[in-house]
Amino acid sequence: MRIRDDIQKALKDGFPVVALESTIIAHGMPYPKNYETALALEEAVRKEGAIPATIGIVNGEPVVGLNKDELLEMATRKDVMKVSRRDLAVCVALGRWGATTVSATIIFAEEAGIEVFATGGIGGVHRGAEETFDISRDLLELGNSNITVVSSGVKAILDLPKTVEVLETEGVTVLSYQLPHLADFYSQDSGLPVDYVFENVNEAAKIILARRKLKLKGGILVSNPCPKELALDHKDIDPVIEEALKEAEEKGIHGKASTPFLLGKIVELSKGKSLETNIALAISNASLGAKIAKAIAEQSL
Repeated sequence: MRIRDDIQKALKDGFPVVALESTIIAHGMPYPKNYETALALEEAVRKEGAIPATIGIVNGEPVVGLNKDELLEMATRKDVMKVSRRDLAVCVALGRWGATTVSATIIFAEEAGIEVFATGGIGGVHRGAEETFDISRDLLELGNSNITVVSSGVKAILDLPKTVEVLETEGVTVLSYQLPHLADFYSQDSGLPVDYVFENVNEAAKIILARRKLKLKGGILVSNPCPKELALDHKDIDPVIEEALKEAEEKGIHGKASTPFLLGKIVELSKGKSLETNIALAISNASLGAKIAKAIAEQSL
């Protein structure tokens, strides 16, 4: 695994570092928005006094801290694998390029010693999972790691109540930033319960450090609501999601292909509004992740 020099030094010196995924670049949105967003996410982390570490696989080599050329290639190549835990060995052995999902990013971030990871929304229990058993590896990886993931809840295409139940089963502590319910990706509030609401990042850092001292295996999900000015109303976005899900079912699109298809279809049906919201919430999460990582570093002194 290659770790960029400035990230290695920061981790050694106890300086805050925030992991970022690469699936959002390769499979989450079209070029050039994906490349622009990748740079904006890193800039949001730097602006808050932390170092960004975008994770991916380059010619079979896991990389913690893609450089700008690698980010650009990740954004433009057509043969980038979407990589979860089960795909890692194949991608590495065949010398392929791979964009890490939330689950794969958690694996490499933890191995590198990075404690905070910011993303848009995590995967979860898919609708109809009682028949298909389609449950994202993200939930299991989070339950088996010591990572804090900052996201705007789970992707809106999923079954949110069932996802909350699996998070509870996996022992994942769900914290919410300022709002009393789990964030609802494109919208602000799902109405679903969380374990604790924190008002400032110092509180969140204190909880994360307490988990570390207790040597508890299991991650923390920090729910950060979508910026209010770009949040979409349920009456507008819910019919769009339903139409996208219906088309995916008619076309027989399932498994790892479903999320990229659905997100792309929702962008199309919402006339681009969902994409702008997705970008805004991802940047907001990167910023909050950096603030939390910085608070952890300061409290660890």
